[in-house]
Amino acid sequence: MKNNLLLDITVDKTIKKVFVNREFAAERNLVWDVTTKQEILGQWWAPKPWISRTKYTDFKVGGRRFYAMCGPDREEHLAVQDFTAISPKTNLKIKEISFQG
Repeated sequence: MKNNLLLDITVDKTIKKVFVNREFAAERNLVWDVTTKQEILGQWWAPKPWISRTKYTDFKVGGRRFYAMCGPDREEHLAVQDFTAISPKTNLKIKEISFQG
């Protein structure tokens, strides 16, 4: 496996967007599953001790995922992900909007 993995984060303040490109030292099928399967995604999407709870997912281009980041003191921050491009097991583009709650 490759030791020097890509992590590229670009911030464009003029359009208020952050772009993230990342490589993982794992099999492609596993990376796809942990990124797209609701029952697995909730286990790692939030930083510990927080958890991610999916409220609704329609996994298709133009579809959305509504979820909450839930903290240990019952904090809840809502977010929406819009799926803008999906190429199974090779590429996933998401536009995310987070709300303070």
